[in-house]
Amino acid sequence: MPHKVVITVNSPGRSGPPKTMLEVFESSEIEYSVIPCSNENELIAAAKDADVLLVGTVPHTTREVMENLPKLKMIGRSGVGVDSIDLDAATELGICVTNTPGINTSEVADHAMAMLLSITRQIPELSKHTKEGAWSDNPQKLMNPRNRLRRIAGTTVGIYGFGNIGKAFSNRIKGFGPERIIAHDPYIPQSVADLYGVKLVSFEELITESDIITVHAPATSENNHQFNLDAFSKMKETAIFINCARGPIVNESDLAHALNNNLIYHAGIDVTEIEPLDAESPLLKTENLFLTPHYAGGSNFTASEGSKRWAENAVNVLSGQKLWGLANPDVKRVITIMRTKGSNKWDDIPDPVTDFDFS
Repeated sequence: MPHKVVITVNSPGRSGPPKTMLEVFESSEIEYSVIPCSNENELIAAAKDADVLLVGTVPHTTREVMENLPKLKMIGRSGVGVDSIDLDAATELGICVTNTPGINTSEVADHAMAMLLSITRQIPELSKHTKEGAWSDNPQKLMNPRNRLRRIAGTTVGIYGFGNIGKAFSNRIKGFGPERIIAHDPYIPQSVADLYGVKLVSFEELITESDIITVHAPATSENNHQFNLDAFSKMKETAIFINCARGPIVNESDLAHALNNNLIYHAGIDVTEIEPLDAESPLLKTENLFLTPHYAGGSNFTASEGSKRWAENAVNVLSGQKLWGLANPDVKRVITIMRTKGSNKWDDIPDPVTDFDFS
């Protein structure tokens, strides 16, 4: 019997997986199906006989979902984030959680930079008013965005999370001449930050000293709502805040309050706690905020190559070939223990191959 892969579809307007993704399955002996899923029950029904489940950000792949899928060996996400998957439950149940790290590093760093430039140069507003004829017919209308133009040179830029994307952003912003680039990341040593000309600081120093703060960290239980009213209140009134990482890191109602009450100057975000953003969200009524719909990681490259790698993880995990990324490396030990206890779902399937050292 061929192995079965289920690909969920949950993005409005998306007709199905990209061609590069399907070509990977069509060149293998794996059976695949594409099934729309909008909640956990639909996910369980769709993947009841699946060996591999390829998912997006919603619906979440919870412990309950996994406990109802006894054949499941892998859950795959494209990109880096795996916060929609219960990693602890997956590990306990002997399920690999894969991703494709590095695939959209350039795109997210570019998007954060574009957000910042849109704010400092007021490009959306100036373009809108100019197209409406204000330049010739009502130049006074251009004065408000003109008065909001800012420079980056000479500022202090703060980066929250100094992984691959944070580092890529530091390389981009350096060319604009900031006086200092500082970062907060308890998992990165100063010797690494030194390679990028970045000083590691406490979270308190990051939020109080920075003129610009950009978020590039994964969402964890430790940093849930890290940026809340207390944090925004300690920032400079002139501060610009960018989040192209994960929505739960920011308390959205507190961000809206901070912007509406001039606690900070402006913000640009690509992610929200609940996606898509609710039509009644106060963020939609906040004037000094630019919003994009979680598209920061997108490009022609990630659409083709990222989808290809997403599918390759599914094929490779079932044939013992190298994975692009494994988010729960401890699952290797669990699979080994499962094999010692007799027949199980991993029978006749080689151990997953990764770059990690599990010795």
